[in-house]
Amino acid sequence: MEKIILDNNIPLVLKENKNTPRHALCFYFKITEPEKKAGIYTILNRLFLQGTKTRDAHTLSQELDENAIDCYSEMKQDFIRFKLQCLNEDFAKGLEILSDIIKNSTFEDFEKEVIKLKGEIQAELDEPKTMAMDAHYSHIFKNHSYGHTYTNILKDIDSITQTDVINAYHTLLEKSPKVISLVGDFCAEDVIGLLKKYFLDIKNADCSVNNEVPKLEKLEVVKVSKDDASQAQIMQGWRVPTIFDNDYAPIMVMNTLLGSSGLSSRLFLELRDKKGLAYVVRSTYEIYDHSALFNVYIATEPKNIKTSLEGFKIELDKVKQIPVSETELENAKNNLLGKRQFFSETNLQQSSLIAYYEDKGLGADFESEFNKKVNAVTVEDIQRVANKYITDKYVLTILAPQQYLKEI
Repeated sequence: MEKIILDNNIPLVLKENKNTPRHALCFYFKITEPEKKAGIYTILNRLFLQGTKTRDAHTLSQELDENAIDCYSEMKQDFIRFKLQCLNEDFAKGLEILSDIIKNSTFEDFEKEVIKLKGEIQAELDEPKTMAMDAHYSHIFKNHSYGHTYTNILKDIDSITQTDVINAYHTLLEKSPKVISLVGDFCAEDVIGLLKKYFLDIKNADCSVNNEVPKLEKLEVVKVSKDDASQAQIMQGWRVPTIFDNDYAPIMVMNTLLGSSGLSSRLFLELRDKKGLAYVVRSTYEIYDHSALFNVYIATEPKNIKTSLEGFKIELDKVKQIPVSETELENAKNNLLGKRQFFSETNLQQSSLIAYYEDKGLGADFESEFNKKVNAVTVEDIQRVANKYITDKYVLTILAPQQYLKEI
């Protein structure tokens, strides 16, 4: 792996994988100015492949298909990233198209895309799980752009103008710290030359991001009434440190043994297998630049709401009060590291991971450092982070028919 600073000051990380047929490139643009209206960046991201000054949406789609080029953009809370994957011999063509998308998108389909987005959101919010998640995240990140959920987008979307989107685009292009990563079988000199040809006029920016998340000061219970729901959706979430903290690895391991390791996780074994409360039960640890969430989740019959909450408490208290065994700890570590290895096998997966770490300032090779940190996690670490972060300051969200919510 090699890191180069291009003439426009954009870091380029190259990882050469010999005898692989496809180049995979990721181009990260960090979001430096939180959107003032929920949905601006979502609309911007959706418009990137809807036509440029020289290609309309149909021409663009046809050209990508004819050349077997996979090119798209993704919007997350802290960045917009472009991904390009193509056969080695088509890399120059792929870069030319990607350059056209990034630099020459017209955003002319703004009105049509807004109408489509509204319809899609309204359809999504018919789903009980989506409704519950929407309410959960909008409350746990209240008054912050991380809480710009579907319902908040619907509130703001009619006030968003094409000018708002274009201004956000120029801010992204001109004021965003950027990172490029490339993985494949290539000659470094050749690909650097191509990247300079197509992207030298896009400058890197050294802008700090002021997007502090207000503290969660107390327990909050959010009740969502849906009388036709056959299952209750229950989410309990805590704000915890993010990837930059020394407790990142211990929390990842705790999350794995509690609920993200599938059939072997404690929540699955205790609440599903032994008590038969649900088919779906799990925990998640979600990372953002300025915060992170640890959530436990279950979908159960409405009559089981209280029993499920008691089950959550019992299992969380066990982690706090009873040291995990060395065997369970090692199994959780192996499960965590095995999954991460599985999800970083392809060139595109590796390119995305490398750019993700570089974008966060952790260094493109952070994965190897993280593996060492995971292996160093102790029984005492698990108990310590459980007691430190699983406190009485959390958001509990419950979606169910109204008659069951009255009992909570």
